[in-house]
Amino acid sequence: MANILTIFLLISTLVTGILWIFYHIKNIKNYLINKKIIKNNNLYQKNTVILKNRIYFFESLASFFPIFLIIFIVRSFIYEPFQIPSGSMMPTLLVGDFILVEKFSYGIKEPITHKILIHTKNPQRGDVVVFKNPKDHNVNYIKRIIGLPGDKIKYNINNKHIHIYTNYLNKKQCKEKLLINYSKSKISKFIQKVYFFNEKNKKEEKKIYNSLYFDVVEENINNVRHDILLLNNIKNSTKDYFQQENMPKLTWIVPKGEYFMMGDNRDNSLDSRYWGFVPEKNLVGKAIKIWMSFDKNENEWPTGIRINRIGNIY
Repeated sequence: MANILTIFLLISTLVTGILWIFYHIKNIKNYLINKKIIKNNNLYQKNTVILKNRIYFFESLASFFPIFLIIFIVRSFIYEPFQIPSGSMMPTLLVGDFILVEKFSYGIKEPITHKILIHTKNPQRGDVVVFKNPKDHNVNYIKRIIGLPGDKIKYNINNKHIHIYTNYLNKKQCKEKLLINYSKSKISKFIQKVYFFNEKNKKEEKKIYNSLYFDVVEENINNVRHDILLLNNIKNSTKDYFQQENMPKLTWIVPKGEYFMMGDNRDNSLDSRYWGFVPEKNLVGKAIKIWMSFDKNENEWPTGIRINRIGNIY
C-alpha cells in the first residue's frame, strides 16, 4: 500500500510538473493559442470558450505541481508519518500513537526500489525502526534493533532475558558477551486479555481472564535503557520460534547485512524470534518522535488525546 502511494505521488509530480513547465513558457502558450483562431466570429467565440475552459483546467492542474513535489520529496527522502496499530511496542509506543520516521537515518534510498543511493550511517543497537516485513513487503512493522550483523543471540524462555555475543562471526566465534542488565520487575498499569480455547473444537470458551497485569522491567543493553513488558506467569511454547539452520532452538547468529528485531512487549510481539532476520534494504527509517497520541484501544475509536505522550521516543 505504501509503495502504491509512492508511485501515485511520483506520477502526479511528473504529470503536473510537465504541465507546470508547459504553461510557464509564454511563447509556446501564445503559439498554441494563435493557431486556434478561426475567421468565423461565431465559431471563433464558441471555440474560444472551449479553449479557455481547457486551458483553465490544465493550468489549475499544473498549479498542484509544487505541492506534489514537496510532499514527494519530504515523504520519500526526509520524514514519513506512521500510526501505531498494535501493542507490540508497549510501553514505548501505544496504540493510537502517531510517530514521525526519519527516512534518511540509514541512507538516502531510491523511493521505488529502495536501493541505497547515499549511505549515511549504520543502524545502532536499541534504535526503534520501521521496516518492511521480510515475509510481506506490503506490511510495515516497527520494532527495536536487538541484534547487529555478526551477533550471536540466545533467548532464555524461562526468565525471558536475552544474551548477546557481539561480532561472533567476525571474531571467529569469540565469546565476548555484551553487558545486559535487568531491573526488578514491577506491576505495570497495562492489562493483557488472555483467551482460552477448547482443544477439541477450537471454539473460544466463555471464560476470559482480563485482569492479568504485565510486569514492567528496565532492560539495559550496553547503557541503552528502555522498559519492556513481560507476562512472567505465562510460559511460551518453543514450537513457533524460528530455528536457524544448523543452530539449536532459541539461538541465532545474525547474518551479514541483516538485523534481529524484538518488540518491547516481549510476550505479545511477532518479531525476529518467530520469522527471522530483517535485511538492511527493508529498513524504512528510524522512529524519532511521537507527534500525536490518541487515547484508544486496538480496533476501537479514540476517546481523547494523550498530550503527555507527545515528544521524543525512548
